[in-house]
Amino acid sequence: MAGLDGLRAVAVALVIVYHVEPDRMPGGSVAVDVFFTLSGFVITRLLVAEYARTGGIGLWSFYRRRWLRLVPAMLLMCAVTALLAVALPLPLFDGAWVAAALAAASVVNLVRAGESGAYSDLTASLSHTWSLGVEEQFYLAWPLLLLVLLRHATARTVLGWAAALCLLPVLWRMVLWDPTAAHRIYNGPDTRADQLLVGALLALVLARLRADDPRLALLRRWAGRLCWPALTLLGLIAWQVPITEPSGWNPVWYTVGFLAAAVLSAVVVVAMDLRPQVWPSRLLSLPALAWVGRNLSYGMYLWHYPVLRLLSDLGVDGGWLLWAGVAATVVAALASYHFIERPLLRRDRFRVRKLAPVVAAAR
Repeated sequence: MAGLDGLRAVAVALVIVYHVEPDRMPGGSVAVDVFFTLSGFVITRLLVAEYARTGGIGLWSFYRRRWLRLVPAMLLMCAVTALLAVALPLPLFDGAWVAAALAAASVVNLVRAGESGAYSDLTASLSHTWSLGVEEQFYLAWPLLLLVLLRHATARTVLGWAAALCLLPVLWRMVLWDPTAAHRIYNGPDTRADQLLVGALLALVLARLRADDPRLALLRRWAGRLCWPALTLLGLIAWQVPITEPSGWNPVWYTVGFLAAAVLSAVVVVAMDLRPQVWPSRLLSLPALAWVGRNLSYGMYLWHYPVLRLLSDLGVDGGWLLWAGVAATVVAALASYHFIERPLLRRDRFRVRKLAPVVAAAR
């Protein structure tokens, strides 16, 4: 869906601006919340569609596709970072090989969750990969749980369990809340699971409603009405609400705020899906924006942080850092897409097409 691809591009742009000029965009990390909800929606829609089509979920195939999509590009970025750390005297990459190893193992978020005070330098070079750790840990657990629910429960019960699971992390954050637990709450896969699960719940709801269901028409109408307000609120949060700094460690945001951001993101996602003709969908569906979101957003997220640190070490600062960082990040993302991501995905699709006739004949 072009609108969702455009939303990815906008979200990654917000993250880059936030990391370069956090004073101007103190809440820019809310773009990661949008990514979480969008990821939960897309992954669950794929899993449910496969279950409806085949009566099961090929877990090994799912994990293989996720690995091919995410891991090789990340391993390359980690390898380049480690090489910079050992080969060049760059202050911001001092000891970065440790961060590269943790990022490659997808445990940066777990390490950061255990640090109650200021973050240590252990993960500083690749601290942005904490969100990738949360997503990959969700990808490991959710397909298994969803398969069990789909096989052993009615559709209504599946929806009830998914809704209950969305609320459990909120209650858990209320139990954990303390200013010293901010890192634990922000980085934990259990304390951020509701943002991915809200997207998953939305995918389950849309799969449950038939085309002639009046509830679907009602959802479509309200999604169109609320899309602009939801986007506006997310923009205001990014512009005005500090989240990751100690001044932003407040009990409201760190308990119910994450869920509120996920609900706002879900409103935008459902509008992109059901109302492609409304203005937000049309703007986010612009071909260039959608192409960047579909093909480069992951690479841009991977590379922007080490690129920005490298440029800072080389003396680029002030207003030039943002523009030079964006340009260098796009170049790195294009290289990753053309030489790593696209060839692997093409090879996997060719393999699937080659095996399909054999599977069909066996059936």
